[in-house]
Amino acid sequence: MASNASDKAVDELGESEARGELERLASAIAAADIAYHRDDAPEIADADYDALKRRNAAIEARFPHLKRADSPSERVGAAPAQGFGKVVHAVRMLSLGNAFSDEDVLEFDSRVRRYLNLDADAALTCTAEPKIDGLSLSLRYEGGRLVQAATRGDGTEGENVTANARTIGDIPASLRGAPQVLEVRGEVYMAHEDFAALNARQAESGGKTFANPRNAAAGSLRQLDAAITAARPLRFFAYGWGEISAPLADTQSGALKRLENLGFTVNPLTRTVARPDEMLAHYRRIEADRATLGYDIDGVVYKVDDLDLQRRLGFRSTTPRWAIAHKFPAEIATTRLEKIEIQVGRTGALSPVARLTPVTVGGVVVSNATLHNADYIAGRDSQGNPIREGRDLREGDWVTVYRAGDVIPKVRDVDLSRRPKGAQRYEFPTKCPRCGSDAVREEGEAVAYCTGNLICPAQAVEKLKHFVSRSAFDIEGLGAKQVEAFFDDGWIREPADIFTLSQAHGPGSDAPLEKREGWGPKSATNLFAAIDERRRIPLARLIFGLGIRHVGETSAALLARSYGSWDAFAAAMRAARDHDGPEWEALNAIDGVGKVMAGAVVDFFHEQTARAAVDRLLAHLDVQDAETPRTEGSPVAGKTVVFTGTLETMTRAEAKATAESLGAKVAGSVSGKTDILVAGPGAGSKLKKAEELGVAVMTEEEWRALIG
Repeated sequence: MASNASDKAVDELGESEARGELERLASAIAAADIAYHRDDAPEIADADYDALKRRNAAIEARFPHLKRADSPSERVGAAPAQGFGKVVHAVRMLSLGNAFSDEDVLEFDSRVRRYLNLDADAALTCTAEPKIDGLSLSLRYEGGRLVQAATRGDGTEGENVTANARTIGDIPASLRGAPQVLEVRGEVYMAHEDFAALNARQAESGGKTFANPRNAAAGSLRQLDAAITAARPLRFFAYGWGEISAPLADTQSGALKRLENLGFTVNPLTRTVARPDEMLAHYRRIEADRATLGYDIDGVVYKVDDLDLQRRLGFRSTTPRWAIAHKFPAEIATTRLEKIEIQVGRTGALSPVARLTPVTVGGVVVSNATLHNADYIAGRDSQGNPIREGRDLREGDWVTVYRAGDVIPKVRDVDLSRRPKGAQRYEFPTKCPRCGSDAVREEGEAVAYCTGNLICPAQAVEKLKHFVSRSAFDIEGLGAKQVEAFFDDGWIREPADIFTLSQAHGPGSDAPLEKREGWGPKSATNLFAAIDERRRIPLARLIFGLGIRHVGETSAALLARSYGSWDAFAAAMRAARDHDGPEWEALNAIDGVGKVMAGAVVDFFHEQTARAAVDRLLAHLDVQDAETPRTEGSPVAGKTVVFTGTLETMTRAEAKATAESLGAKVAGSVSGKTDILVAGPGAGSKLKKAEELGVAVMTEEEWRALIG
């Protein structure tokens, strides 16, 4: 029986519903990341955005084999915008995991103890500090002098805002007694009184006013003219560090005190807490005083205080295991549902969207809300049965919207007492609104899909937008609007057309780009040059840009690292055509792939139309092999390792993290590609298969001796 997956509790989802939910969540969160981190124009309050990520994480925990390549749990922020020089962070700037309830905080404490094999009554002190709602900034000092300041960006690469950072009074230009290399991290923010004064000046002069202090701080720091930043009242709280040549202290609290002594401002509400009940008590104190602080916060951050324990705990792909942000709750508002419209995505999914009378929710003006699918609108499934949290939504209804379940707000309820007379039930289309092809909803699926594939202009243009996106080919000057315009005029129909654009529409052609409205000789020349710069492309960006279903940015990088070169990758996928054999097993054995993604990748290589388009594209590219991790001296760099049985001196999670930090590839199953099997007590089928294949088998003690 079909059901509305978006309205179901996670433990009620079937596998096909979970897969659809993960697809919806990945797309929505990616849009929010760009709006918040890159464009400084968030469409959702932090607490609401975090609720969506929490649902994604819960589904992944229940269905780990369905985890998507573009999973939000594997991403940090968004790619840096154009206009500033780019800076690669020496140590990645990661985000934090989130807690939304007291139970989540207790689970954080338990999770840390499990990872470290600590008893429930063992000492585990943490720091607790307000989470500032501003813009993350990294400050690099060498020899005591500020040499570089960079925004978070996507966590790996940010924007160089050094000149602007030098204008902020809270940021010292030089330090006395600091390590030779010290990368201080913290938050740029604007106080409430300064924000009000700035908006008053802006209004008086006819300039742009800001929606909230966070937007004002971000917009001020990211001015191309540092003189404008200097005129804005920005402030800075230090909360941590990145690359460092010598330790600041043995504890988080001690390191913060050292930063304070060096001249940085550290939040005065930071405390050390010994137990979860002390964490929660400090959270409630800060929450009660939130309105009187004079600056915006959106929660409290807890960090394990002992830096040795922090090092043992290490990191997940995008978050540290030793810290968590306990977030404040979200808000709701009531408005009118003016119209229901259908959008078609690059996978063909038909997504209904509510067009709302604009209303402010949590400081952000909202005019759209997701309606998920036909069942959500109708309030019943395809069999006519009522569904939990279902709505009989009609155009003209008054609805309650909230920002705790989606990147664009979600409809919580409808006020039937205010329904207009004659309001008609919404009939979900059975044809694609863009190409007229049948819209099919398979049994067990909540989403209807257009069957037009490449003949559907909506799907084709969305695939092209994905191809030129910042995480893919990132072609400066060729964004979504330009792609739409070129597609509508028939200039670009597939990725290869981008790389012949200068031949078809350069100077002297029948329809030169420079003669097009909004273009000129300089902008056309710049675009052609930007396209030429991307003819040399890293393997991971190419794989991601192809838009293979279930393959996101993180998984594209994983595949690139695993195969090294395009030729090796393509050959392996061709060899796995029948979803069988050693190459198929090796693909599935890559930790983080799974059968769903593996099937999608292999099938993509054997879809004739798609593969022909890729071959035409490759004729214009110089694909760069994946970089080898810097693990000089590691005895396991490049080797594939599998852990099985019970580990006695470390947890499985710690063993995996340690192996990956040394450049090893950790697989979930044994295959002919496996180099080492670490077998503890209770090892079963994996040990037997390793012995059959002649894989090197070692005990946990031997493994620890090998890696030192």
